[in-house]
Amino acid sequence: MDHFPLFLSLRGRVALVVGEGEAAEVKAALLARAGAVVQRLPTFDPVAGATLPEGCAIAIGAGAPDDDLRALADACIARGVPVNIVDRPSLCSFVMPAIVDRAPVTIAISTGGAAPVLARLVRARIEAVLPPALGRLAALAGRFKEAVRAALPDLAARRRFLDAALTGPAADLAVAGREAEAEAAFTAALGAAEARPAGVVHLVGAGPGAADLLTLRALRLLGEADVIVHDRLVGEAVLDLARRDAERIYVGKSRANHCLPQEGINALLVRLAREGKRVVRLKGGDPFVFGRGGEELQACRAAGIACEVVPGVTAALACGASTGIPLTHRDHARAVTLATGHTRDGRLDLDFAALARPGQTLAIYMGVSTLPALRDGLLTAGLDPRTPAALIEAGGTPDQRLLQGSLDDLVAQAPAWQRGGPVMTLIGHVTAEARTAAARAA
Repeated sequence: MDHFPLFLSLRGRVALVVGEGEAAEVKAALLARAGAVVQRLPTFDPVAGATLPEGCAIAIGAGAPDDDLRALADACIARGVPVNIVDRPSLCSFVMPAIVDRAPVTIAISTGGAAPVLARLVRARIEAVLPPALGRLAALAGRFKEAVRAALPDLAARRRFLDAALTGPAADLAVAGREAEAEAAFTAALGAAEARPAGVVHLVGAGPGAADLLTLRALRLLGEADVIVHDRLVGEAVLDLARRDAERIYVGKSRANHCLPQEGINALLVRLAREGKRVVRLKGGDPFVFGRGGEELQACRAAGIACEVVPGVTAALACGASTGIPLTHRDHARAVTLATGHTRDGRLDLDFAALARPGQTLAIYMGVSTLPALRDGLLTAGLDPRTPAALIEAGGTPDQRLLQGSLDDLVAQAPAWQRGGPVMTLIGHVTAEARTAAARAA
């Protein structure tokens, strides 16, 4: 962040506005709405004796001579008073956001002074989505704040209750202005709330790493989770969508380097849920496609823990879409086979005869380190050595890279080409079709 967002209490405090004109009038009115005691000066010239008012909490300059605005900025910064000079970012210690006012709900949008018009456009979109009476809901929650705290001393229980209450019947009644009914519904819901709710585990697919490829359900659960247990393939862009105060636990695994063994991850999920927490087990791709989600689901069920699976965009789909390689094509592939390139007991345990059959696309996960053994097994089983293939590293993310050629080409070039990201291997005539289509388009 270029600026740290905060909300400043100005009720009864002095706010100085220097300058004249429309911008100064708008800023003065905005400060007055926030309860500030606004003082106006047309100019600010220290040589002529202008000083900051006693107890000044904030200052804004607009429509005054340039020397006066610079002097105001210098005086404020020297005294530690927040100052904003309209359209002069270099003279500001804070920037004025675009504001959505649903008091007591306030939303501030800022571009750091780079594009105020864009901030106003974002504000317009938010204004269109939020009901004008949203503040009534916040006021309802405020009236019950102490009652909720007394009835539900456990933080997780309070959060779980409020998540439900602020999106349920009481919320609808409050927004509709039916306050007495809203309070009755809220009271009834609080009376039925569990003082220590049962924990739950959500096995959530994070997709290939791009935050905008998450499902809506995954996004909602990230906002509700008490704890997020995540893999190394889950990027910061996805984790940043989670609740700020959610605990994050890293359990990443790479080949021959397991931060926490799978049995330990299973035990961790069970322990956290038994503590009454809402746990999101965030896994790259899809939990049930080479993600060992089945083992985690089985462990939770054996322990009597409620467990939900939320699918994600698996790597084969993401890599195919982002490179223009169709996994099926009526002229080349009527089937898709997903397989892992991980070894078992030191060998690549795959049905090469089935994989070498024509008319299909092979999607090999985690197979770049065993690519020579994969090629040898497929060719021995009868795969045409001229079959085209592709390696996609970090597919579906801004760091994506593509290498195409025959299997022999990829085996020869992969060690020097790979940069350490996850690699998907696609084998089949669809990979050549995509290259031909791209050449035609060029």
